[in-house]
Amino acid sequence: MNRKHLTLIAELAVNLALPWLAYTLAEPRWGELGGLIASAIPPLLWSLGELLRHRRLDALSVMVLVGIAMSLVGLALGGDGRILLVRESLASGAIGVAFLLSLLLDKPLIFYLARATMARERDDAHDVIAEWWATRGARRAVWVMTAVWGGGLTAEAALRTWLAWTWEPSRFLAVAPFIGYGLVAVLMVWTLWYRRRLSRAEDDAVADAPSFGSHDTVS
Repeated sequence: MNRKHLTLIAELAVNLALPWLAYTLAEPRWGELGGLIASAIPPLLWSLGELLRHRRLDALSVMVLVGIAMSLVGLALGGDGRILLVRESLASGAIGVAFLLSLLLDKPLIFYLARATMARERDDAHDVIAEWWATRGARRAVWVMTAVWGGGLTAEAALRTWLAWTWEPSRFLAVAPFIGYGLVAVLMVWTLWYRRRLSRAEDDAVADAPSFGSHDTVS
């Protein structure tokens, strides 16, 4: 098992197991609010450690930090302590809503994310994306991917929020993280399938296109 796998296992443990354990140990002594605050400490320390070690944040760490910040603001404004349970969903839900709203624009958010990702890999990213955007089906593909990811993230945030106020915190902390990770895994698998489907469709279109070689020329 290499270092990358060990890091992944540690990250999953910090974000899945330790919040539940921290709540279970803290709640009998400091009450529900104290337990909820304790459950937010392990992912917070992990994200800060990643920032100090690598001088950068991955997507999960950004969502954790933004979610905790939004939760603390909610608590400061007099919100229920259970808002800490949906700290990640506050960020992912906001992203999901932003994706859905961007469908009203000429270029949804997935377009800009794809361009930014490609820009880190090649210098001619803007030209390549612009050329692809002009092809048939590009707009529909971006619209569909934005709609699916936006709808999925928004639905996950709504479900986890409902569960947070319906279930006991210990039950939520034990089960809900798997819902979030499971949904993201489903969305990623769907994205890979959809991209392969688009690639096959493009290959079929090229294969079916008429060719005009020298043997077709009429003298």
